Amino acid sequence: MKWLISLWRTLTTPAKYLSLGTIGISAFIMGIIFWGGFNTAIDKTSTQEFCISCHSMEANPYKDLQKTVHFSNASGVTATCHDCHIPHNWSDKMVRKLEAVSDIYGWAFGVVDTPEKYASKKLEMASREWKRFDANKSANCKSCHQYKSMKWDKMSPLAVKQMKRAAETDQSCIDCHKGIAHTLPDMGTARAPELIANVGSGVSSLAVGSDYYSALTKPLFEDATTKTEAGTLNVATKVRVLETKDNRVKIAIDGWRKKIGAGRVIYYDFGVNILSAQLTKHAALIPGVIKTFEEKEDPMTGLIWQKVEAQIWTDKDYLLTELQPLWSYASDTYNTACSVCHTQPAPAHFDANTWPGMFQGMLAFVNMDQDTQALVQKYLQEHSSTFDKSAAH
Repeated sequence: MKWLISLWRTLTTPAKYLSLGTIGISAFIMGIIFWGGFNTAIDKTSTQEFCISCHSMEANPYKDLQKTVHFSNASGVTATCHDCHIPHNWSDKMVRKLEAVSDIYGWAFGVVDTPEKYASKKLEMASREWKRFDANKSANCKSCHQYKSMKWDKMSPLAVKQMKRAAETDQSCIDCHKGIAHTLPDMGTARAPELIANVGSGVSSLAVGSDYYSALTKPLFEDATTKTEAGTLNVATKVRVLETKDNRVKIAIDGWRKKIGAGRVIYYDFGVNILSAQLTKHAALIPGVIKTFEEKEDPMTGLIWQKVEAQIWTDKDYLLTELQPLWSYASDTYNTACSVCHTQPAPAHFDANTWPGMFQGMLAFVNMDQDTQALVQKYLQEHSSTFDKSAAH
């Protein structure tokens, strides 16, 4: 401690022999040296070589980048880690550098040091980057790609239509171009994290005889113990609880099926292709699993439809007492995601059987996991002109 006290006294004692000019010049030179060293350190830690010096970064996202046009192209221009992921203006760059302290923690504790760990965290990491791009309207992208410099006559008619609309609002590039420099996370197995965050994972206890709604696409089973799946229960499907056992519940699914083959697909209503459940052929042919009632002929197709009730088992999780939280989430998602490229049509603009084709055509331009896709499509179908009789046809 003595040397520390001695140093402090030296630094706080007024100079006896140095002039004010000498002190000022010395401070100026030291400031230049400090500032130069600081900026050199910032520049050094912003290079691609520094970023991929971490094995997990070199083995995963860098390999992704090498497969894309951002790494190798006809013009010979490569976008580096810094070009896309570090803000170019000084103040935002400093904020990002402070945030990057968490990366040191991740490196030290091996958060993504294996392919399996990286895959499990990829959606979380990608979502965080997408939010950054959304927040600054993809400023890093626009340091190279500028709307005002685009040659519309070199684009396809569809691209011109979308890009001109984006230019009018200075739209964020990431709205339509996720996955352009790195492969997208596996959205199909992500289990719709944002959807779950909004509607929850289901009620704690289920009452026999009560109605519930599936919050996610769920597997079906022939009985309370088997692990072999017997089909799929679609999201936002109404079910009635018949029996509970351990972590399983026997449910009844009311709907209609086409009298074709095993008739294993159950639809929401007569004549409309809104999926409620799909059973395996084996499960559909088990006596007592599907009970049939009345039959009707569809005048549009000539097909015979049967009103049915399927009784089958599923897990207890992700069953909700109300449908409205699902519809609210679907409506918000549709209005947000599907408005980035154009003004989206109202749900009642099309009928229930037209919506699947229209909606599937939009999916190339948005980022939704499979559960959210299924939910939004079902929301549009059940709020279509087929059921909204106040809509103009």
